[in-house]
Amino acid sequence: AGAYFVTICTADRQGPLGWVEGTEMRLSALGQIAEACWRVIPEHFEDVELDAYVVMPNHVHGIVVIGDGRARHASPLPARPQGLGRRSVGSIVGAYKSSVCRRVNAIGGTPGAVLWQRNYYEHVIRNERQLSRIRRYIAENPANWMLDYENPQGQCYGQGEKERFFTY
Repeated sequence: AGAYFVTICTADRQGPLGWVEGTEMRLSALGQIAEACWRVIPEHFEDVELDAYVVMPNHVHGIVVIGDGRARHASPLPARPQGLGRRSVGSIVGAYKSSVCRRVNAIGGTPGAVLWQRNYYEHVIRNERQLSRIRRYIAENPANWMLDYENPQGQCYGQGEKERFFTY
Protein backbone atom coordinates (compact mmCIF):
# COMPACT_ATOMS: atom_id res chain seq x y z
CA ALA A 1 0.00 0.00 0.00
CA GLY A 2 1.15 3.53 -0.69
CA ALA A 3 1.09 6.52 -3.00
CA TYR A 4 3.55 6.61 -5.89
CA PHE A 5 4.62 9.28 -8.37
CA VAL A 6 5.13 7.48 -11.68
CA THR A 7 6.72 8.68 -14.93
CA ILE A 8 6.47 6.61 -18.10
CA CYS A 9 8.47 7.79 -21.15
CA THR A 10 7.97 7.08 -24.83
CA ALA A 11 10.66 5.27 -26.80
CA ASP A 12 13.59 7.52 -27.71
CA ARG A 13 11.69 10.34 -25.99
CA GLN A 14 9.83 11.09 -29.20
CA GLY A 15 6.62 13.11 -28.87
CA PRO A 16 3.80 11.00 -30.32
CA LEU A 17 1.33 11.74 -27.51
CA GLY A 18 0.63 15.32 -28.56
CA TRP A 19 2.05 18.82 -28.27
CA VAL A 20 1.98 21.78 -25.94
CA GLU A 21 0.24 24.87 -27.26
CA GLY A 22 1.00 27.83 -25.03
CA THR A 23 0.44 26.37 -21.58
CA GLU A 24 -2.07 23.68 -22.62
CA MET A 25 -1.45 20.08 -23.60
CA ARG A 26 -3.12 18.99 -26.86
CA LEU A 27 -3.41 15.23 -27.20
CA SER A 28 -2.85 13.42 -30.48
CA ALA A 29 -5.02 10.38 -31.26
CA LEU A 30 -2.32 8.26 -29.64
CA GLY A 31 -2.29 10.58 -26.60
CA GLN A 32 -6.05 10.21 -26.30
CA ILE A 33 -5.61 6.44 -26.17
CA ALA A 34 -2.88 6.83 -23.54
CA GLU A 35 -5.15 9.03 -21.42
CA ALA A 36 -8.18 6.75 -21.81
CA CYS A 37 -6.14 3.71 -20.74
CA TRP A 38 -4.76 5.63 -17.75
CA ARG A 39 -8.23 6.62 -16.53
CA VAL A 40 -9.49 3.02 -16.47
CA ILE A 41 -6.63 1.59 -14.40
CA PRO A 42 -8.84 1.44 -11.24
CA GLU A 43 -11.36 -0.70 -13.15
CA HIS A 44 -8.68 -3.35 -13.63
CA PHE A 45 -6.90 -3.23 -10.28
CA GLU A 46 -8.78 -3.67 -7.02
CA ASP A 47 -8.12 -1.03 -4.37
CA VAL A 48 -6.11 1.19 -6.74
CA GLU A 49 -6.98 4.84 -7.22
CA LEU A 50 -5.55 7.55 -9.42
CA ASP A 51 -4.76 11.04 -8.27
CA ALA A 52 -3.32 13.84 -10.44
CA TYR A 53 -1.91 12.90 -13.85
CA VAL A 54 -0.89 14.49 -17.13
CA VAL A 55 -0.13 13.07 -20.56
CA MET A 56 2.73 15.06 -22.09
CA PRO A 57 4.18 14.78 -25.64
CA ASN A 58 6.78 12.17 -24.67
CA HIS A 59 5.84 10.99 -21.19
CA VAL A 60 3.04 10.44 -18.70
CA HIS A 61 3.18 11.59 -15.08
CA GLY A 62 0.70 10.22 -12.57
CA ILE A 63 0.06 9.51 -8.95
CA VAL A 64 -1.06 5.94 -8.28
CA VAL A 65 -2.51 5.11 -4.87
CA ILE A 66 -2.55 1.46 -3.84
CA GLY A 67 -4.80 0.76 -0.87
CA ASP A 68 -4.04 -1.74 1.83
CA GLY A 69 -6.83 -4.06 0.74
CA ARG A 70 -9.06 -3.09 3.66
CA ALA A 71 -10.87 0.21 4.11
CA ARG A 72 -10.43 3.34 2.01
CA HIS A 73 -8.30 6.06 3.57
CA ALA A 74 -9.18 9.74 3.87
CA SER A 75 -5.59 10.51 2.84
CA PRO A 76 -3.99 8.96 -0.23
CA LEU A 77 -0.95 8.28 1.95
CA PRO A 78 -1.51 4.93 3.65
CA ALA A 79 1.01 3.68 6.17
CA ARG A 80 4.37 2.27 5.11
CA PRO A 81 4.46 1.35 1.36
CA GLN A 82 5.36 -2.30 0.71
CA GLY A 83 4.70 -5.40 -1.30
CA LEU A 84 4.87 -6.90 -4.76
CA GLY A 85 2.39 -8.81 -6.84
CA ARG A 86 -0.79 -8.07 -8.74
CA ARG A 87 -1.30 -4.72 -7.01
CA SER A 88 2.33 -3.61 -7.36
CA VAL A 89 3.32 -0.45 -9.19
CA GLY A 90 5.25 -2.60 -11.67
CA SER A 91 2.23 -4.72 -12.56
CA ILE A 92 0.02 -1.63 -12.93
CA VAL A 93 2.52 0.21 -15.16
CA GLY A 94 3.19 -2.94 -17.19
CA ALA A 95 -0.51 -3.52 -17.82
CA TYR A 96 -0.99 0.15 -18.73
CA LYS A 97 1.89 0.21 -21.21
CA SER A 98 0.76 -3.07 -22.73
CA SER A 99 -2.86 -1.95 -23.15
CA VAL A 100 -1.86 1.32 -24.82
CA CYS A 101 0.51 -0.51 -27.20
CA ARG A 102 -2.09 -3.12 -28.11
CA ARG A 103 -4.71 -0.46 -28.93
CA VAL A 104 -2.31 1.78 -30.85
CA ASN A 105 -0.83 -1.11 -32.81
CA ALA A 106 -4.28 -2.54 -33.60
CA ILE A 107 -5.55 0.80 -34.89
CA GLY A 108 -2.35 1.58 -36.80
CA GLY A 109 -1.83 -1.91 -38.15
CA THR A 110 1.66 -1.96 -36.62
CA PRO A 111 1.89 -5.17 -34.57
CA GLY A 112 4.94 -5.22 -32.37
CA ALA A 113 5.81 -1.54 -32.83
CA VAL A 114 7.56 -0.08 -29.79
CA LEU A 115 5.88 2.89 -28.13
CA TRP A 116 7.35 3.03 -24.62
CA GLN A 117 10.83 3.26 -23.22
CA ARG A 118 11.81 0.18 -21.26
CA ASN A 119 10.91 0.42 -17.56
CA TYR A 120 9.54 3.52 -15.79
CA TYR A 121 10.38 5.90 -12.94
CA GLU A 122 8.65 5.83 -9.58
CA HIS A 123 8.95 7.66 -6.31
CA VAL A 124 7.20 6.75 -3.06
CA ILE A 125 5.22 9.74 -1.78
CA ARG A 126 5.90 9.81 1.93
CA ASN A 127 3.90 12.75 3.25
CA GLU A 128 1.27 15.37 2.46
CA ARG A 129 3.88 18.00 1.66
CA GLN A 130 5.41 15.84 -1.06
CA LEU A 131 1.95 14.99 -2.35
CA SER A 132 1.10 18.70 -2.69
CA ARG A 133 4.36 19.47 -4.47
CA ILE A 134 3.96 16.59 -6.90
CA ARG A 135 0.35 17.50 -7.65
CA ARG A 136 1.47 21.06 -8.41
CA TYR A 137 4.34 19.79 -10.59
CA ILE A 138 1.93 17.63 -12.58
CA ALA A 139 -0.60 20.46 -13.00
CA GLU A 140 2.11 22.91 -14.10
CA ASN A 141 3.97 20.49 -16.38
CA PRO A 142 2.44 21.76 -19.67
CA ALA A 143 3.13 25.40 -18.75
CA ASN A 144 6.77 24.51 -17.99
CA TRP A 145 7.27 22.34 -21.07
CA MET A 146 9.77 24.68 -22.76
CA LEU A 147 11.98 24.42 -19.66
CA ASP A 148 11.56 20.67 -19.22
CA TYR A 149 14.72 18.66 -19.73
CA GLU A 150 12.57 15.91 -21.32
CA ASN A 151 11.52 18.28 -24.14
CA PRO A 152 13.73 17.76 -27.22
CA GLN A 153 12.71 21.22 -28.50
CA GLY A 154 13.09 22.87 -25.11
CA GLN A 155 15.75 25.15 -23.76
CA CYS A 156 17.11 22.65 -21.21
CA TYR A 157 16.98 19.33 -23.08
CA GLY A 158 19.51 16.91 -21.67
CA GLN A 159 21.01 19.46 -19.30
CA GLY A 160 21.28 19.16 -15.57
CA GLU A 161 19.33 17.28 -13.00
CA LYS A 162 15.58 16.94 -12.96
CA GLU A 163 14.03 19.21 -10.35
CA ARG A 164 13.45 17.37 -7.08
CA PHE A 165 10.07 17.47 -5.34
CA PHE A 166 10.72 14.81 -2.79
CA THR A 167 12.35 16.60 0.13
CA TYR A 168 10.59 16.61 3.45
